[in-house]
Amino acid sequence: MTLDYLRLSGREESHVKLVEAYAKAQGMFRVSGAADPIYSETIELDLATVEPSLAGPKRPQDRVSLKQAKSGFQAALGSMMTSSSKKGAEAAGSSHVSATTGGAAAAVADVPEIATALDHGAVVIAAITSCTNTSNPSVMIGAGLVAKKAVERGLERQPWVKTSLAPGSKVVTEYLKKAGLQKYLDALGFNLVGYGCTTCIGNSGPAARGRVGRSRGAKPRRRVGAEREP
Repeated sequence: MTLDYLRLSGREESHVKLVEAYAKAQGMFRVSGAADPIYSETIELDLATVEPSLAGPKRPQDRVSLKQAKSGFQAALGSMMTSSSKKGAEAAGSSHVSATTGGAAAAVADVPEIATALDHGAVVIAAITSCTNTSNPSVMIGAGLVAKKAVERGLERQPWVKTSLAPGSKVVTEYLKKAGLQKYLDALGFNLVGYGCTTCIGNSGPAARGRVGRSRGAKPRRRVGAEREP
C-alpha cells in the first residue's frame, strides 16, 4: 500500500524502488503469507473505547471527551472566574466578586451596528484546519457542504467570532474551488489565511482586536445567526 501511495502521489519510480529496497533490508516490508513480526511489547486497543475529544480548558495536552465538554467547562469555569476575580480585586484594592456567572463582568463586542454582550463560554474563534486531513478530502468537503447549507438558510457568523481557513496543502484549496464550495466558506468568513499550523497551536492572533472590551451590567442583545464551526 505504501508503494501504491508513492506512485499515486507522483513519486519517481526510482524513489519508489529505493523505499521498497530499504523496507525489505530493514525487515519492514510486509508481504502476504509472511510470518507475523515479533515485538517486545504488544498493546491491544478496543476501538469501541475511542471517542471524539477536546483539548483544554487551559492546556492543549489536557483531554475532555466531547460528551463531557459541557460539564467539564462548567466545572472549570468556577475556578477560572475565582482566579480572575481575585486578581482583579487585588489590583483594584477591593474585595473580589463571588465566582458566579451573574456576578462577573461580561465581555462586550463593540460593533457599531449591534451592541452584543458575550457570556462565558461564547465562541469567539472558529477555525477550519486540515493539517491532518489534507489526504482525507471527505472531511474538508463535508465542511464546505455544511457552509453551503448554512449560507442557503441565511445563517451568518456572529460579529465577534474570528473565522479562518488554513488548509495543510494547496490541494485542498483546489478541490474546494473545483467543487464550488470555497465561495460558501468565504461567505461565512472562513477565508484562506495560509497553509500550515495556525489556530491549533495558538497562532490565531488576537480575537476581534478593537471590538471586544469589558463592562458591567451590559444587557445582551441577540442577533439572528449561528455560532457554529462547519
